[in-house]
Amino acid sequence: MEIHHIAENHSILNKFIAEIRAVKTQKDSLRFRRNIERIGEVLGYELSKNLSYAGVYIETPLGKKKMQLSYNNIVLCSILRAGLPLHQGLLNYFDDAENAFISAYRHHPKNNNNFEIVVEYFASPSIDNKTLLLADPMLATGQSLVAVYEAIKKHGTPKEIHIVAVIGSKEGIDFIENHFPKHTQLWIATIDNKLNDKGYIVPGLGDAGDLAYGTKL
Repeated sequence: MEIHHIAENHSILNKFIAEIRAVKTQKDSLRFRRNIERIGEVLGYELSKNLSYAGVYIETPLGKKKMQLSYNNIVLCSILRAGLPLHQGLLNYFDDAENAFISAYRHHPKNNNNFEIVVEYFASPSIDNKTLLLADPMLATGQSLVAVYEAIKKHGTPKEIHIVAVIGSKEGIDFIENHFPKHTQLWIATIDNKLNDKGYIVPGLGDAGDLAYGTKL
């Protein structure tokens, strides 16, 4: 797996990451969602540099200009519900992409810290021989992404896979690296060192879904 750790190079991205982490700023759910969206835009821009391009002549009022445009057939798939703001940020840049949505949540059968990932919903166009962008803001244990991929691949085989995440743990990245195809690319804003005993990223930011849309039962 090729890992693109975008925050390694200082940019305005750092401001957006700082605000989604900060407890004070997190209280503004509108700003939290917008910052996730803006991070998605930055990640989408960086990702776009690795797509396939071909020369196309564009007619202007005064002549023609040859430009290099991407010809990838993109399917943008986000994990509900936390992935929605990230999805919108990517869609702002890949506005002609097809869209897919899949659900995944942690189920605690024994009411302790042990959990399994349950996938119950998947709506998607064909992904065969297309460029799949799989978006999930928090790459914690990596189990959700792997469970989602196992469900998706039953419906087709993409030509290439790009995983897009905001914050990840080293443990989670190692986990998905062992379960996704070798040439998968990970585009991640920033990486934290560890998980706590509940499988949340530390220092992370908390529960992205709750911060964006309110607490759940």
